[in-house]
Amino acid sequence: MSDAAAPGTLYVVSTPIGNMGDFSFRAVDVLRSVNGILAEDTRHTRGLLTRYEINTPMVAYHEHNEAKTTPGLVERLAAGDSLALVSDAGTPLLSDPGARLVAASVAAGIPVVPIPGASALLAALVASGIDAERFTFFGFLTRSGGGRRLVLDEIASLGHTVVLYEAPNRLADTLGELEQRGNGDRQAAVAREMTKQFEEVRRGTVSQLRAYYKDKPPRGEVVLVLERAAIREPSEDTVRERVRALRAGGMSSRDIASLVAEELGVPKRLAYRLAQESGVEESSE
Repeated sequence: MSDAAAPGTLYVVSTPIGNMGDFSFRAVDVLRSVNGILAEDTRHTRGLLTRYEINTPMVAYHEHNEAKTTPGLVERLAAGDSLALVSDAGTPLLSDPGARLVAASVAAGIPVVPIPGASALLAALVASGIDAERFTFFGFLTRSGGGRRLVLDEIASLGHTVVLYEAPNRLADTLGELEQRGNGDRQAAVAREMTKQFEEVRRGTVSQLRAYYKDKPPRGEVVLVLERAAIREPSEDTVRERVRALRAGGMSSRDIASLVAEELGVPKRLAYRLAQESGVEESSE
């Protein structure tokens, strides 16, 4: 009785976002060796394959057919075929199709191997001059409605760097909405056409960039990078209220000071002093 065939591998392959020289030797080797290439737009990907003399057959895999085709692709992988997933540009899954297939492959025990390469969000982030130690990527924002308002509210108060994609004709409006939320003085960078001929990174405050792009909508693909929002220290009354609530729960002054300092971003010595005062108040009642 023969053993079942070993499963194939799903490769998640990054492709150039503009400059064709950003395609890695490893990516070329993988695309030549797999049984099939899953392409967001086969016509677009054909140009890349032709340039690097890759003759592997392609299969269309995009947001309109991924639900229908994913089970069959997982069956191919489970039967031993290896497939490569690519998007039109950059790294798949980042505002591009592919998450469904990767999740299904992982659930089926199929190896998933990333082939790193170009990424517009990372290119913009490292060129922005804004802190890159910690950031949140929001992709493309919802165009309208309550969902958009909630996300913009979150972005407006987020205590670390924000990166998002935006359509050129909506950039000024998005900057204006952030300005209305008190973010006018927040440092930002608009990176467009990364790695391409007309690559540009324009830096300034949200208000300055909104004024610039109001009458000069950018061309090409746009990435917006925002520095962390200004942290507004809570009032002493707010800290005292939280301390009292924790004291009522039986916590010690030392534990209260540590927790409140972490939660509210206030000096631990202030939280400790208020905790002790709260203890005195309770003992005198």
